[in-house]
Amino acid sequence: MTLGNQSRRNSRAALLALATAAVAVTTVAGPARAEYRGQGDGAALNWRACADAPERECGQLSVPLDYRASKGPHTTLAVYRLRSDHPAARRGTLLMINGGPGSAGKDMLVKQGERVRAATKGAYDIVAFDPRGMGGSAPASCRLDPADRRLSVLRGWPGPGGEIGENVVRAKRVADACARNGGPLLRSLSTANEVRDIERLRQALGERKLSAWARSYGTYVGAWYAQQYPRHTDRWVLDSSNDPDPARVERGWLANMARGAEDRFPDFARWAVRDGLAQRERDVRPMFLGLAARLDRRPGNEGNKLRNALQMSLDSDGSFKGLGELIRAARAGKPLPDVAASDAQAAVMVATICNDISWPREVSGYARAVAADRVRYPLTHGMPVNITPCAFWKDRPADRPVRINGRGPANVLMIQNLRDPSTPYSAGLKMRAALGKRARLVTVDSGGHGAYLGNGNACGDRAVSEFLIGGTRPAHDLTCEGQGR
Repeated sequence: MTLGNQSRRNSRAALLALATAAVAVTTVAGPARAEYRGQGDGAALNWRACADAPERECGQLSVPLDYRASKGPHTTLAVYRLRSDHPAARRGTLLMINGGPGSAGKDMLVKQGERVRAATKGAYDIVAFDPRGMGGSAPASCRLDPADRRLSVLRGWPGPGGEIGENVVRAKRVADACARNGGPLLRSLSTANEVRDIERLRQALGERKLSAWARSYGTYVGAWYAQQYPRHTDRWVLDSSNDPDPARVERGWLANMARGAEDRFPDFARWAVRDGLAQRERDVRPMFLGLAARLDRRPGNEGNKLRNALQMSLDSDGSFKGLGELIRAARAGKPLPDVAASDAQAAVMVATICNDISWPREVSGYARAVAADRVRYPLTHGMPVNITPCAFWKDRPADRPVRINGRGPANVLMIQNLRDPSTPYSAGLKMRAALGKRARLVTVDSGGHGAYLGNGNACGDRAVSEFLIGGTRPAHDLTCEGQGR
């Protein structure tokens, strides 16, 4: 790269920060000193102080690769715990369920664990885990070429005119590599098995019921668990949900990102004017689209690097500055940085969405979808509906997606930003409708992905914290206005 030293550092740091939610790298400490046994099928957790953070505990949990053959081969999950700092106030365990697929639980605990413990006044031991194949858990691998793990290509951005030929070739290459190298662990990666793993974790913790804070894709995992094991759910928070309709999961979630980017972009436009990128808000959109089109004429996938940076930066106001620096660098003719997922992260992300449902196989259908979507939603250029390795996946789903409904205890609190680029508000309303009387919804008049303790909205944060502490939900669905109110 030929960026100046400071610009290069800023741009790389910005993109790495943008990618953190999807591709967080984690590690776990070694064997435990003491053993704690809970109930159920021999599940055990061995705890010790984490080598990198003695205030937390690290453990390992063995789970079957195939729950239908529970005495067969197992894999190991990394588990983390931040104990209550007010033991007299402790009422149970709060499980953090991170998003992705492809995000490690340790990342969520490290970033938010102490804040949640303070906000809930020590009411919980806070526990997180790295899903199968991720972070400190036994790693999955497709042995992908590093070039195929770059986010600007792994995420399936079409060519300049909407061409998908290169995407088709790459998608098949990735699917073939996963089939050749992934083995039983890769075939076991699914939402259904993550739900089963959580139930095994509950047993190992010795808890009759769990409370949870689930975020992004984790809300689908959490909703599935609440559907399958309602008697074992206590206070259940779903933060930034998507449409749980079995016909819409995974493929529909990706498609929804196009609508989400449109909902969120005006927030960036207002920031861009304040930052001097444009004189008027209405100029920001054509400025960005025109710049991306000019970059398409350069070698190196530059237009899609910029589009990918935009789509990821919309998750957080804090990422706007880094995106602004990338736009200025692109205007100056400097090449843009790209980031890549690790092999394990890419494997988990791809395998989960491909193992959960059957995807269409006809290439021409994806081409038609991209052609229509990039006209309707030019900011995302057809990427959300483009072909993925799932079109060439060798294995068929082992489980059918669960249908979420309102049967069960009324112990779910949802929270959702109005302008969420990744799980749009309109999609979150589908989860709300599916849960019926089980749920209440807190709507936060804010932009970005992740609402609880995520954007400084005191009203939304208070509603969730009070629910987790005292079990009280709003009498009706609640709207929290403006940031900080």
